[in-house]
Amino acid sequence: MRATIMHAPGDVRVEDRGKPAIQQPTDAVIKVVAACVCGSDLWPYRGADTLHEPRPMGHEYVGIVEDVGADVKNVQPGQFVVGSFFASDNTCEICRSGYQTGCVHRQGVGGAQAEYLRVPLADGTLVATPGTPDDDKIPSLLTASDVLGTGWFAAKAAEVGPGKTVAVVGDGAVGLLGVLAAKQMGAERIIAMSRHADRQALAREFGATDIVEERGDAGVQKIRELTDGLGAHSVIEAVGTQESMMQAIQATRAGGHVGFVGVSHDVALPGRELFSSLVHLHGGPAPVRQYLPELIDLILAGDIEPGKVFDLELPLDQAAEAYRAMDERRAVKVLLRP
Repeated sequence: MRATIMHAPGDVRVEDRGKPAIQQPTDAVIKVVAACVCGSDLWPYRGADTLHEPRPMGHEYVGIVEDVGADVKNVQPGQFVVGSFFASDNTCEICRSGYQTGCVHRQGVGGAQAEYLRVPLADGTLVATPGTPDDDKIPSLLTASDVLGTGWFAAKAAEVGPGKTVAVVGDGAVGLLGVLAAKQMGAERIIAMSRHADRQALAREFGATDIVEERGDAGVQKIRELTDGLGAHSVIEAVGTQESMMQAIQATRAGGHVGFVGVSHDVALPGRELFSSLVHLHGGPAPVRQYLPELIDLILAGDIEPGKVFDLELPLDQAAEAYRAMDERRAVKVLLRP
């Protein structure tokens, strides 16, 4: 099969690799219908994460089940499925509490930018759709595998709700879908922090009421000006840098909540400032599996269209160009079709 492999920073190739097979009785093998490049894939691409050996890339996927292990009961060959970027049994105590990415048996899912993918713990990881979805729903269903579920978790972690003002730090796909999630959860005011006209337009389409272009201290000051000096009730942090985290904390009012889902890189919180901020911090790798049934229903009903974050679609063999386009900010998010 054809698969995307990162050999070194900036060096992405699509190569012939062996087709995956069932290894454990809890596995499934799916034929990938659509995959994509994630913002977190850009960390090793830019050299911020170390590559010790060539790495099969991709953790967002939808596809059709081709084969299942002897113990798999919840999905069967021929079904269209959406899966999480972490495999979980969905039965352990942590999973039952809604934190499947902390499953005691969790495994990472990698290599989805390929024609076929082996998914461990298939019963707890994959969710089948009712029938085969129309092609126009596939981009939106693909977002549910990570970026929509991550934006949703960020909004939940930030305690977004009716009557609240929400600020979103980060205008990538996760930040934009955090805006969509906040709108769905009834936020009264949604402030999107973005300097890019195309992303600002999509943020407004998803429900943003205000745009703030300033960053750092100036961005914090602007949010406080928009909130009578108090700060936002809820802030979504969707970048993962020191600046973005501090901007999120400082833009939150006393007693407010920060939901952080940007993969942290060299983030260090100053204890005294955190202590005096009186804000709640909650986040981490999103338990996407918790939200998949709800998100699939919303997408298939036409209530949300998160697939609009894909502004470029390429065949799998052009994966290297997909990475370049996102790295150079020529695309918000790129969909790959095997």
